[in-house]
Amino acid sequence: MKKELLFITVIGKDKKGIVASISTFLSKNEINIEDISQKVIEGYFVMTMLVDMKEAKTPLDKIRVELEKIGKKLGLEIQLHHESIFTAMHRI
Repeated sequence: MKKELLFITVIGKDKKGIVASISTFLSKNEINIEDISQKVIEGYFVMTMLVDMKEAKTPLDKIRVELEKIGKKLGLEIQLHHESIFTAMHRI
């Protein structure tokens, strides 16, 4: 079964509940976290996630909108990039 991978980046002031909010949303939408890296640098939270949305209950556009809502609520910048963007860039 081929995976459908997305990269999620999260940047903002560090606070409690960031990872919990995002991972809960992903879990509820059947999106599996493949890899995660996070760090706090001088009070700023920085996280990258590689997720598989092959079994997602929600379309990509709605996932993007919902993650942006979570970001606004928590004062974070959350970006979502589909793996196909990076694959196309390196196809030449």
